[in-house]
Amino acid sequence: MKFGIFLGVQISPEESLARQIEDSAEQVRAAREAGFDLICTGQHFLSAPYAQPATLPFLARMAAEAGDMEVAAAVILVPLHNPVDIAESVATMDAICNGRFIFGVGIGYRDEEFAAFGIKSNERVGRLRESLELIKMLWTEEEVEYNGKYYQLPKIKPSTRPVRKPHPPIWVAANNDVAIRRAARWGYPWFINPHATMSTIDRQIAVYNAEIGRVGQHAPDAMPMFREMYVAEDRATAYEESRPYLESKYAAYAAWGQDKALPGEESFRVPFEDLARDRFLIGSPDDIVREILRYQNDLGANYFIFRMQWPGLPQEKVLRQLTLLREEVIPRIRQ
Repeated sequence: MKFGIFLGVQISPEESLARQIEDSAEQVRAAREAGFDLICTGQHFLSAPYAQPATLPFLARMAAEAGDMEVAAAVILVPLHNPVDIAESVATMDAICNGRFIFGVGIGYRDEEFAAFGIKSNERVGRLRESLELIKMLWTEEEVEYNGKYYQLPKIKPSTRPVRKPHPPIWVAANNDVAIRRAARWGYPWFINPHATMSTIDRQIAVYNAEIGRVGQHAPDAMPMFREMYVAEDRATAYEESRPYLESKYAAYAAWGQDKALPGEESFRVPFEDLARDRFLIGSPDDIVREILRYQNDLGANYFIFRMQWPGLPQEKVLRQLTLLREEVIPRIRQ
């Protein structure tokens, strides 16, 4: 089992982005000392009401503090970018990380982002498919020529290649069943989102595995799962301290339409107790150990990636959580 920290880099516009970057670096050092295996963050643009650093420069700064931990972009909104630029940027990140970079990909869901980049949202699946084809060719082939619907490349000899061979691991983020089946057909690990309830995820893992079997793919070694988590000395304190920040974060998600990307009738516009139930890991060290083992035993997840900070949550509370994880959670799970 591997543990990862998802760095909560979104801040209110009046806060200092420079300060948040240095706070994140301190969190990476604390996570490394706590025995974490991975650091990561995601990508959004025009993310009002929050400010957010650009993903790859931010992760390059964090890699300087990561030691032997893996570093993941989880995820890059691939349809918004040129695949040649992504191929060379990710290869550069893999070199910075000495072969320990993970390339997480997603198609996006926010209309503002597609409009800003001049991309039609109904092209996003096709753009993702072609981008991944071309990116892997640029990483692995001696000569490349590509003529797709969205991207064309004359015959060239690529030279900027990743350290890891044949290429960095690729994780595919997906919310609904159609996207989960697509990740399975393409043979990639499904990066399980933090928004769905455990009961939904349990059902969707069966959907993913069935599609893997149907198309004759080998099941990937990695099953990465992203969860919101807050640990404190006792459950009541954990709920009291996390609630205002998680409520605000998920109100923003609701305004962005993130819950509309989930299957069924899940909504973020519900009382906090209903929002948290079966979705967030909030409680004492005993609670967190019990929940992690439940996810491992019931779902088979082997990468647990936790986000422990949301806009406005003070740095000292994040560091206190990392101390509790180091002293009272991780050793009990790895014993």
